[in-house]
Amino acid sequence: MMNKFYFVLLIMWFLPNVEYAQDNARILENAGNNTITIRGTVKEDESLRPLKNVEIRVLGGKTYRTDNLGDFKIQAKIGDQVIISHDNFNTVYHTIQSRERIDVKVQENPESSSKGSDRKQKKLSAAYGLHLAAARNSMKKDAATSIDYVTKALETIEDGDTFGDEKKAELFETLGDIYAYWKQPDLAETNYTTSLSNKYNTDVKIKLGNAQLQVKNYDASLRTFNQLKKTRLNATQRIYIYRGLGDSYKGKGDNENAISNYNIALSFAQKNNAEDSVIELNSKLAEMLQIQGNLDDAEEYLGNSVQLASKRSKKSSARQRAKAADFYNKNNSFDKEIQLRKEALEDIQDIEEKEAFSPARKDSVALESNATEDRAITSQVQNYKIANAFAAQSEYDEAIPYLEESIKKAASENDLVVQKDATRKLGEVYREKGELAKASEAFEEYEVIIDKLYIQKEQEISQATRFNRELVQKANRIATLEKDRELNESRYQLAFKSQELAEQQKVIIYSLIGLSVLLFFAAYLMYRNIKQQRYANNLLALKSLRSQMNPHFIFNALNSVNTFIATSDERAANRYLTDFSLLMRAVLENSEEDFIPLEKEIELLELYVQLEHFRFQDKFEYKIEVDPEIDIKQYMIPPMLLQPYVENAVWHGLRYKSEKGLLSIDFKKMDNDTIEIIIADNGIGREKSMSLKTLNQKKQKSQGMSNIKKRIQILNTMYKDKVDVFISDLAQEEDGAGTKVKLLLNKDN
Repeated sequence: MMNKFYFVLLIMWFLPNVEYAQDNARILENAGNNTITIRGTVKEDESLRPLKNVEIRVLGGKTYRTDNLGDFKIQAKIGDQVIISHDNFNTVYHTIQSRERIDVKVQENPESSSKGSDRKQKKLSAAYGLHLAAARNSMKKDAATSIDYVTKALETIEDGDTFGDEKKAELFETLGDIYAYWKQPDLAETNYTTSLSNKYNTDVKIKLGNAQLQVKNYDASLRTFNQLKKTRLNATQRIYIYRGLGDSYKGKGDNENAISNYNIALSFAQKNNAEDSVIELNSKLAEMLQIQGNLDDAEEYLGNSVQLASKRSKKSSARQRAKAADFYNKNNSFDKEIQLRKEALEDIQDIEEKEAFSPARKDSVALESNATEDRAITSQVQNYKIANAFAAQSEYDEAIPYLEESIKKAASENDLVVQKDATRKLGEVYREKGELAKASEAFEEYEVIIDKLYIQKEQEISQATRFNRELVQKANRIATLEKDRELNESRYQLAFKSQELAEQQKVIIYSLIGLSVLLFFAAYLMYRNIKQQRYANNLLALKSLRSQMNPHFIFNALNSVNTFIATSDERAANRYLTDFSLLMRAVLENSEEDFIPLEKEIELLELYVQLEHFRFQDKFEYKIEVDPEIDIKQYMIPPMLLQPYVENAVWHGLRYKSEKGLLSIDFKKMDNDTIEIIIADNGIGREKSMSLKTLNQKKQKSQGMSNIKKRIQILNTMYKDKVDVFISDLAQEEDGAGTKVKLLLNKDN
C-alpha cells in the first residue's frame, strides 16, 4: 500500500515537467506556422486574488476564458495581440513576444464589480426561492423530486453569500421535514442537526426532539426538550416541548414523570384554547392512567377527549371514539366498546362517502394515511373489532354479519391484513357454532389470503428497500455537494497562497494529497453508508420472514386441533391444546431474536415432535439424541430453523408410510466450533410424496421451506456462513426412500 502511495506522489511531482515537455513537442510540431502554446494567469493587482471567467481573445483568432484559479492556456503566434477583458476592470491589451508565461495584473473597477455582483446575486436569490418553493410543494407527492429541488437550491449558494448560513439552515430544515414525512426519522434527525449548526431555531430544535423520539433515542430527546425548557418560548412551543418530554419519559417507562409533563402541556393547551392538543393530551393521559390501573380517572379523561373531538370534525371524532373503544376492550366492557365503535363507524362511513366523490380520492380511506395511529381508523377494521367484541360474549350470530362486511370492505380496499384476520375469525366463529363445513371453508380461504399476503409483503419489502436506497443516494449527493463546496474553497485558498510562495511545486503536491485524502474519505463514507443500509435491509427482511413463520406454523397446528374436534375426541383436543399453548409461548418468546441458544431450540423441537407423535402415534416413533460433549448453551441457532424440516419428514414422509416409521434427530460434535444436526426419516421419500400431491397442491409453493432457505441465505451473509444445509434421499429396501437433512452449525468466534 505504501509503495503505491509513493508511486502516486512521484507521478504528481513529475506531472508539470511532463506537460512542459508536451508543450515543447507541440511547439516543434507547429514550427512550420509559428503557432505556440501560451500559459498565463489573471489576478487582482493589490490582493493577488485570481480572477475567474475572464475573456482572453486572440485578435483574429479564438476566444478563451480563465478557470477558477485564474489560469488560461491559448494558441497564438509571436506578434499576435491578446485582448483581456471583463466587466469588472478595464480591458488590457498584450502583444505576444515569446512563449514565456503571461502574468496579468489588473485593477478592478469597484462600481462595475458591484453592479455585476448585485445582478448575479439577485439572479441566484430568485433561483433559490423558486427551488425552495418547488421542494416544499412536491414534498408530500414525491420525495426524490423534492430532494432534487433542495439540491438545486443549495447549488445557488455561493461562497461569501451574506445570507448563506440562513439559507443552508432553511434548506436542511426542509430536508428534515421531507425525511420526517416519508418516515425516515434517522435522516430527518441528521438534517435538523445540520440546520441548527448553521442557524439556531427553536421550532427546528423541537422537530429534532420529535425525530429522536421516532428513532426511540429517548435519552437524546430528553436532553433536547430539557434544553428547550431553558429558552424563550411561546405558548404553542411550550405545549410541544412538555408533550415531547411526556413521550420521552413514557418511552423510558417512567410513568410518573410522563403524566406530570402531560398535565403541564394540557394546562398550557387549555389556557391557549389549543383544542386539538387538548384532545390529544387527554387521550395520552388516559393511556398512562390505564397503565397504572387508575381506570376511573382514565375513563374520565377519555370521555373528555371524545366529547371535545365530537365538536371538531368527523376525523377527530372517529379517532377518539376508536381509542376509547380500545380502552373498554382491554377492560372487557364489550357493550360500551361496541357502542363507541358503531358511532366511530358512522363517522368513517360519512368520510368515505365524501371521499368517493373527491377527485383526489386515496387508495385507502384512512383518515390520515401518514399518521400511524390512524391506520386502523377504517370501516373494515372497526367492523372486525365490533365482531370480536360480540364473539368475546359468545354472541356469534351478531358477530358474523360484521365479519362478512369487514371481509368485503377489506377485499375492495386490498387490505389483506384485515381480510386475513377477519376470515380467520369467521372460521373460528363458525367452529364455535358447530358449523364445521363453513369453518373449514373459511380456513381454506384464510390459507389462500395468507399466500397472497406473503407475496404482497415481499413486494413491500422490495419497494421499501428501493425507496430507502434512493433516499440514501439523494442524501449522499447533498453530502458530496457540501464536500465539493468545502473542497473548492480549500483549492481557492491554496491557489491564493501559492502566489506568495516561491515553492509552487510543493504547494501543488500538498493540495493534490489533500484532494486524494478527501476523495478516499468520501469513498469510505459512501462505502460505510451502503454497508449500513444493506445491513438494515437484511434485518428488515429477517423480521418479515420471522413474521411469516408464525402464521404458517400456527395454521398447520390449528388444523391438527380441528381434526381432534371434528372426530369428537374432546379429551385429546384438550390435551393437544395444552401442549400446543406451551409450544406457542416458546415460539412467541423467541420470535424477535435472530439467534437463540441451542438448548432452547432443542426444547422447542422436543415439544413439537411430541405433539406430532401424539397425533400420528400409529405412523412413527421418534428419538432425539444429543452428544453429551456438546455444550448446548454455548451454540446459537436461528429460532424455528429445524421445525420445518421435521414437519416435512412427518407430513410428507412418515404419515403416508404403510407401516410404522422412525424419525431420528441427532446432534453430534464435529470439532470445537462445529456441530452436525441430522434429521432422518424412513418415510416414503420426496419423489413418492410429490406424486401423491393433488394438482392444486403442486401449484402451491412451500412457504415454510422457501422461508427457511431465505433466512439461511441472509444469516450466512450477515454472519459469515453460520449454517450449512444438505438434503439427500435414503434408499430403502421395501417402502420407497426416506429423507436425510444434515445441518452444520458453526459457533460464533
